[in-house]
Amino acid sequence: MKRKLNVGIVGASANGGWSPVAHIPALKALENIELEALCTSRPESAKAASEAFGIDRAYYNINDIVRQSDLDIISCVVNIPSHYEVVKAALENEKHVYCEWPLGATVEETEELANLANQKGVVSAIGLQGHGSPELLYIKNLVETGWFGQIVNIRMALQSKTSLEKASRKAWENEKHRRATLFSIVGGHTLYYLTHVIGGISELSADLSTQIKELRLRDTGEKISNEIYDQILIQGKLGDDIPFSTQLTAIPNKATGWQIEIYGTKGRIVATSPVMPQITPIAIQGAKGEDELMTMVAPPEYLTIEGLPDGPARNVGINYGNMAEAIVNGEEFHPNFQDALMMHRLLDTIELSSEEKRTIKLSTTKNKAN
Repeated sequence: MKRKLNVGIVGASANGGWSPVAHIPALKALENIELEALCTSRPESAKAASEAFGIDRAYYNINDIVRQSDLDIISCVVNIPSHYEVVKAALENEKHVYCEWPLGATVEETEELANLANQKGVVSAIGLQGHGSPELLYIKNLVETGWFGQIVNIRMALQSKTSLEKASRKAWENEKHRRATLFSIVGGHTLYYLTHVIGGISELSADLSTQIKELRLRDTGEKISNEIYDQILIQGKLGDDIPFSTQLTAIPNKATGWQIEIYGTKGRIVATSPVMPQITPIAIQGAKGEDELMTMVAPPEYLTIEGLPDGPARNVGINYGNMAEAIVNGEEFHPNFQDALMMHRLLDTIELSSEEKRTIKLSTTKNKAN
């Protein structure tokens, strides 16, 4: 029997966040991996996390957790501006690393971390966890096996609910250079899944704008400038000249979530998710020819790891489980830090297209998700 790999999570607050929602339930459900340690930013929060999650070993210094010889994987689930510090410390101690998306705040940070992971010979994983979604894998297989016939058009849209108010402690999220934005987070996720399922982008033009230009800090009443893009329009060509359009929007009222429509000469599919496709369930409807849309369900074999809880933890658990298998078997894992670098470069290209108001042609081999 293969031994379990031990994981230490950096960023595991007992007061909420992504770790208790997704990472901790996922790790506790897996058979080939064990959550052994936690790290927060203060002694009191480390103690609270230890008690809340039943993990004896809790640290409050990054350097302490990354130096633990029995930890195989360090997971970075902290605020985006701190990703670079945590991931670099883990890599320098030759740990395998799982980092939430995005990897760095800039392409330069991301490239440095991706190169360091390669130099150290470790397995890296980026939290684009929809990569292993059974529903997206099912649609990907339909594309590859010709179910659609010739794909003639693709439309993808996502509406995300935003607020006109924000707590002071969260004001940093509305500074564009921090990269905790609709464009960098949601754009990275959804465009990655588009290229993963269909193919690389060969041509694009974009328009990025900010419509909600001012926010109110609810605890102080202060008005602050909003720098981040909340309206993202992209169109272009995928793979072998397939037209696509993408609209990502943040709106201050009820949002409709995510949707992708794929139209082919033989069949069509409409897939929807109430929030984001890697977090909330994906419903698929499809039809051949002129038939009415009918519910389609991903066959059981597309759920590659069983026993995971439904909800946000499922796809995160698939990522962890497959990462552990890759480590044990000495295999390559995707999505990894090189995949993250590909997406960071794609986002920069989209922003350049918007700034220069021009169409940009790309090499599909450089922006196709594995």
